[in-house]
Amino acid sequence: MSDLKALIFDVDGTLADTERDGHRPAFNAAFREMGLDWDWSVPLYGRLLQVAGGKERIRHYLDAFAPEFTPPADLDRFIGDLHARKTRHFVDMLERGGIPLRPGVMRLIEQARSTGVMLAIATTTSLTNVEALLRANLGEASVGWFRVIGAGDVVPAKKPAPDIYHHVLERLDLPARHCVAIEDSSQGLRASQGAGIATLITVSGYTVEDDFSGATAVLEHLGEPGMPGRVIQGRGPENGIVDIRYLEALLP
Repeated sequence: MSDLKALIFDVDGTLADTERDGHRPAFNAAFREMGLDWDWSVPLYGRLLQVAGGKERIRHYLDAFAPEFTPPADLDRFIGDLHARKTRHFVDMLERGGIPLRPGVMRLIEQARSTGVMLAIATTTSLTNVEALLRANLGEASVGWFRVIGAGDVVPAKKPAPDIYHHVLERLDLPARHCVAIEDSSQGLRASQGAGIATLITVSGYTVEDDFSGATAVLEHLGEPGMPGRVIQGRGPENGIVDIRYLEALLP
C-alpha cells in the first residue's frame, strides 16, 4: 500500500500559466469597464504578485501605486465589485479555450485517479476561477474529481500563511506526511511548508527567480513523453516525467 494518499495542487501558475496572459488582462479589462485609467503592465503585475489574492492586490495597488486616486466611501464594496468584474472577464477567456493546462498536468491527474490517489486544490484564487479552468480543460465532470477544493476566502489568511493547506488536510482527513503539494511560487512553498507538506515546485514565468529553499525538488514542468521537464534544483525523475512513483519517493 502506497504512503502517498493525496496530491494537492496550487492553481495559478501550477495547473495553468494564468497570471500574465489571464488574470492580468482580465484586471485591465475590468479597469476599463469601470472607467479607470489604470494599466497593469507585465513588469508591474510581477511586482503585484508578491501580494496573494486578487482583492488584496487591488488594495495594495491603491496604497503603493495610485496615491492620486480618491477612494469611494465604501472601499470594500468598490474592490469587491472590481474583482467580480475581473473574474467575469477571466472566466470568459477560459471558456474560449485561451488558457490551457501546463505540460504534464492532465497526464498526472489521470494517473492519480487511476491509482486511487486523491486530488485536492489549495489556492488563493476564487472557486469560480478554479471550476472554470477545470471545466474548460478537463470537462464538466472534472470538478468532482477533486475531493477538496480550498479556494478564495475560505480561510482568512492567504498564502504564504499555511491556513489553506491546514484546511485542505483537515477536509481530506489526512496527515501531511501522506500528501505532496505541487506549487510554482515561493509564497506557495512557504504555505505548504508551514503545513509540513513535501512540496514539488514547477516554476512559472513570474516565479523562475524565486527562492525555493526547502522545496523537495524544483522542475521546469511536470513533463510529457517527448518533452521532459528540466531539473532546476534537487532530484528530478530519471526520465524527466513526474509520475506517482516519483512523487511517492518525495515523501518524508
